[in-house]
Amino acid sequence: QVQLVESGGGLVQPGGSLRLSCAASGSIFSIYVMGWYRQAPGKQRELVADITTAGSTNYADSVKGQFTISRDNTKNTVYLQMNNLKPEDTAVYYCTAQDPFTQYWGQGTQVTVSS
Repeated sequence: QVQLVESGGGLVQPGGSLRLSCAASGSIFSIYVMGWYRQAPGKQRELVADITTAGSTNYADSVKGQFTISRDNTKNTVYLQMNNLKPEDTAVYYCTAQDPFTQYWGQGTQVTVSS
C-alpha cells in the first residue's frame, strides 16, 4: 500500500501562485510515475501533470507554461508549482502515484482562485 499526503492548497487571488506538495510513504519502491489531477465542480477529474521516476514530465495543454511539476526522490515528494492562477484553475487537486498494479490517490486539496 502507498499513502499520499497532500498540502499547499488554499485561497489565492487571480494572478497569484501556489505550490502543492505530495509526500508518498509505504510501499513506494515500485512507483514509476506520480502526478496531479484536478476536479472542478460539475466536471470530470482530469490530468494536470505527471512525472516519472526518471524525471520525464507530461502536462495538460491547459496548464503548459503555467504549472511546473517536479519531484524529490530523496524525500519521495512531488510538487506542483502553479503560477498566474486563474479562476478556472479552481478545483480539488489530487495527488496520484502509479505502480505496476495500482493507481493510488491522495485525499485531495482545495485550490480556490478568487478575488
